[in-house]
Amino acid sequence: MFLRALTFMLGLWVSALPLAAQSFDDLLTRLPQGSFSDRATVVSALAATGDLRAAAVLDALGAGELHVRPSDGALLRVTGRGTNLRGTDVLTGDAVEVAPRSTEAVRVNNSLRRTVRAAMGVLTLRDPDPMRRLNAAEAAFRAPDPEQLEAIDLALDAEDDARVRAALIQARATTILRGDAPVAERVEAVETIRERSPRVVIAALAPYRADTQPEVAEAAADAVATAERTLQLWSQAQNVWFGLSLGSVLLLAAVGLAITFGVMGVINMAHGELVMLGAYTTFVVQNAIRVHAPHLFDWSLLIAAPLAFGFAGLVGVAIERGIVRHLYGRPLETLLATWGVSLILQQAVRSAFGPNNREVGNPSWMSGAFEIGQLTITWNRLWIVVFALVVFAVLMFVMRRTPIGLQMRAVTQNRAMAGNMGIRTSWVDAMTFGLGAGIAGLAGVALSQIDNVSPNLGQNYIVDSFMVVVFGGAGNIWGTLAAAFSLGIVNKFLEPYAGAVLAKIVILVAIILFIQKRPRGLFAVKGRAVEA
Repeated sequence: MFLRALTFMLGLWVSALPLAAQSFDDLLTRLPQGSFSDRATVVSALAATGDLRAAAVLDALGAGELHVRPSDGALLRVTGRGTNLRGTDVLTGDAVEVAPRSTEAVRVNNSLRRTVRAAMGVLTLRDPDPMRRLNAAEAAFRAPDPEQLEAIDLALDAEDDARVRAALIQARATTILRGDAPVAERVEAVETIRERSPRVVIAALAPYRADTQPEVAEAAADAVATAERTLQLWSQAQNVWFGLSLGSVLLLAAVGLAITFGVMGVINMAHGELVMLGAYTTFVVQNAIRVHAPHLFDWSLLIAAPLAFGFAGLVGVAIERGIVRHLYGRPLETLLATWGVSLILQQAVRSAFGPNNREVGNPSWMSGAFEIGQLTITWNRLWIVVFALVVFAVLMFVMRRTPIGLQMRAVTQNRAMAGNMGIRTSWVDAMTFGLGAGIAGLAGVALSQIDNVSPNLGQNYIVDSFMVVVFGGAGNIWGTLAAAFSLGIVNKFLEPYAGAVLAKIVILVAIILFIQKRPRGLFAVKGRAVEA
């Protein structure tokens, strides 16, 4: 009787002690007791002890698997249900037999789980692995707890890794700001936090704009306003990048059409299907590589590009020789005939590959992303921009520095005189059509990395391609470049306000109005022919 009374009095004395003065074992005894808020206080105190044994306890508690055995007060991790219960001693890791209803679960709620996650983070501040310490410091920054300030200070004093130390300083600042420190310390904490990225600053300091201490509220409001202005500038930069990315796609899709339309005046409605053929060529090449030479997969696009150019170019020459050359001077019939060809090509692809989307993978060098400030750039988009500019540069070299390019420009400027000078205009027409079709095939290779490869792929770009060609000036390659990037950037700036569909409609109306004033587009092709 005397021993029971002594034990009871000792328990009351221990529970009356401040948590910081209680031992690890005493805290474990108190963990199952009291309300959720009492339990959260004990959790923070366990983390502050720095005892690594607390990690297993908190992990089991956060998972809702921590049980207490009333017979001896032991804490167990219990999994399974019914007669298949499995128990583990959270301190030793030893397996323990658990009979049904022999233990009681230590209840948790969402608020307590958040406290457990934060406590686990602080506990990991003393881990030997620097990356785990860094993650723990970031966790303490996101979920500050004033009771863990002492543990953060101790970790900061012992930290020698520069990155972890910087993260701990930030975590200490949010912890001070969350507590009841003097005004000067809280204002200094705000200044420390504002060094983080704008989004982090807004998330961390926005709640303190209404702080009861005016100096803290003013400092937080100023930091948040600065971060919002910085984000706005980066948002504009992001729109410019998205516009350049879209412009590179439009350039690839339209530059071949610019050649065809500019030299021969042919409205080729099958141009989108030539883009589609380039995408399916990439699909076929990748499938063959997956089966026969998987180690070459990272080279698949480089292998597919010349094949797509050649295949689409041959199809283009066949269209010109078989159909288009019989319809020169009759634009309506040419339009209808090439539209029919587009339907034939779509159905042929459906019959060969089926109507469903086909998977075309990204090589490793086109996967992932990187950041410049607050600007996120994906590798596939960046390489497509580079690819578009390389194709454009090669095309300009062909047009300016090769005999076929000279003949194409001669036919563009004055077809009759070029013929009288001995240039085989019909051969130039076929080669021009083939070159434009081949570039469309290259566009399909690039588009296979960012769009669904399906029989309808080309239909998504044919209207935009004609808009680019007309706006830039039919047949003018530089005009196509300027028009593609201009329309891409304008479109991306309009989308946040008008939506994707309405933005395209606004651009189309603007182009129509522009053409009323400048029928030949931004850069008209100069020539001596009467019909020019």
